[in-house]
Amino acid sequence: MVIGADGAFSRVRPAVSPAVPQYTGVSFLEMWFSDVQTRHPEIAELVGQGGAAAADGDRGMFAQRNSSDHIRVYLIRRVPVDWIKRSGLTIDDTDAIRALLLEEYASWSPRLRQLISGNDGLHVDRPIFALPVPHTWAHNPTVTLLGDAAHLMPPLGVGVNLAMLDASELAVTLANSATVADAVRAYESTMLPRATEMAKLLEGGTEQLLSDELPDFAQDSTQP
Repeated sequence: MVIGADGAFSRVRPAVSPAVPQYTGVSFLEMWFSDVQTRHPEIAELVGQGGAAAADGDRGMFAQRNSSDHIRVYLIRRVPVDWIKRSGLTIDDTDAIRALLLEEYASWSPRLRQLISGNDGLHVDRPIFALPVPHTWAHNPTVTLLGDAAHLMPPLGVGVNLAMLDASELAVTLANSATVADAVRAYESTMLPRATEMAKLLEGGTEQLLSDELPDFAQDSTQP
């Protein structure tokens, strides 16, 4: 049996499906800050112990506290997939990329722009891809997919959880079925409808990351 658990650009996927991930039009640029309590105390205070996010409708920013005194920041932008090359730059041109970003975010507050101007090390370009919705395939008795290989979606907080649930359910069906083919069929009968339902909910969801509208739960600060 072959299980495609090899991510967005799975090499196993073509064994069961011709689907190819498509660029959503939104890209994340990843940056890191290390030893933040000592080296970046203002950023540490801004982000706190959890995360912080801001957006203006055209661009966004998400910062996340990580372990070992690190903070990871994503700049979320609607750009061509090859925006760095089109700018005449490479991913190694750290200072030039910073200058470009500071110009793009020129109207943002100086405090938030600190998250652009002082990162440690190189940037990481992460264009966001997604599989067609729905993504299904004809049953193959000895090949199946799980996680992003099966249902690549915008990064809105469900991908890892779905992948772990997929893996758990596939393990259970393999342990309790008479044949591998039976296990694959039982697993896919649950996984594919669940993935399709979630993918429909999240389709186009990258645009939510750029919205300047507060979510419903944040509209009234008196609510728990």
